[in-house]
Amino acid sequence: MSTPSFRDYLYTPEHPRVAKLRGLDARAYAEAAKDDPFAGPMIEGWKKLYPQPFVGVTNDGVVREGLYTLTEALPGEEAPSSDMLAAAEKLLALLPQELHDRLSYDVDAPEWQSWANPEFMQHDTGIRLDECDPPVRDAALAVVEASLSPEGFALTRNLMRINGFLGDLVDLPLLMNEYSYNFALYGAPSGAEPWGWQLFGHHVALNCLVAGSRMVISPVFLGAEPDTIDDGAHHGAEVSKERVFKERIQWARDLMGALAPGLRAEATVYQQMQDSAMPEGRLHAGDERHLAGCFQDNRVIPYEGIPVSSMPATATALLDRIVEEWISYLPAGPRAARLREIQGHYDETWFSWIGGWQGSEAFYFRIQSPVVILELDHHTGVFLNNHTPAPFHMHTVVRTPNGNDYGRALLP
Repeated sequence: MSTPSFRDYLYTPEHPRVAKLRGLDARAYAEAAKDDPFAGPMIEGWKKLYPQPFVGVTNDGVVREGLYTLTEALPGEEAPSSDMLAAAEKLLALLPQELHDRLSYDVDAPEWQSWANPEFMQHDTGIRLDECDPPVRDAALAVVEASLSPEGFALTRNLMRINGFLGDLVDLPLLMNEYSYNFALYGAPSGAEPWGWQLFGHHVALNCLVAGSRMVISPVFLGAEPDTIDDGAHHGAEVSKERVFKERIQWARDLMGALAPGLRAEATVYQQMQDSAMPEGRLHAGDERHLAGCFQDNRVIPYEGIPVSSMPATATALLDRIVEEWISYLPAGPRAARLREIQGHYDETWFSWIGGWQGSEAFYFRIQSPVVILELDHHTGVFLNNHTPAPFHMHTVVRTPNGNDYGRALLP
């Protein structure tokens, strides 16, 4: 089965889906979206969830204590704290007082929870990069770069460029461009006291907190529509022609193939991506099948599917590869610590699947334990005209359950 091309699903320029938005900037669209038949109900639903006091995602409604500690990182696993601090200080030195005040929040401010992944700006938290002078914009991205692994920063920037590519495809560059993202700082940048940053916008959301030598980057939302750039300024050298997330997608298919038929059937919660057996509310207009996205900081997500302990060794090896690739945005030291933490809970980890698994079939899967949730979901079109989920539009989510999203468990 051949992989469908996103170019088969482009709206015509005069189609109302895109034509009615043409000429709107991000702030005008933020108002217009409230009355949009697709975006409006989502916005109203999310209003009920933010702001709420932070608790954390759980599997049963009860936060499990003792999973995270304030101890210093092991040697070789330290966060790049000094590089992050230097980058943050350079950014702050560029800002007039007005922008400094707009950028900065308390380390435990509720605005941490205001991030969202749609193209419309629901909450104008921090500063908007496409409204900043290039030196300020570049300095903000330098904070991100100092905090991530090289491959993590490259992926983030590629997804931002794909967003700009999509904006050009549908002639909506004021709404979707390479820099249509909000950036904020939380806490005063310090080498010892907890502080962090947040970057969010269409298909990219990262929340990073550093406390001395310890680091948490979570929640993370990374996605793409389409999943590659095949033309224009960023085609070729700057952005790979390869489709994003191709490894985790292929390894997930391989993992399903490594399961015995009976075990594969147990892992499959629903046969179809849009399944009549799904209860009311299981399929969300914007999130579709994924459960741990924006404004879901306190959601109860029960375990589903099969325990990892029931998998054969070949499947577990593929699970290791998926997890390692999924957290590759972390610098080497914190990545090693996080991998050890996740693997240390394999005896309490569950794997679930929705949809097909062969060829180019669209699918959803979730890996869930007391310390991590990893989700991948193929989606229908938002600015592409596919009415069923397709591999060229996907969302991925990372959560740290039981109270450590936003590094909250590391705060004194």
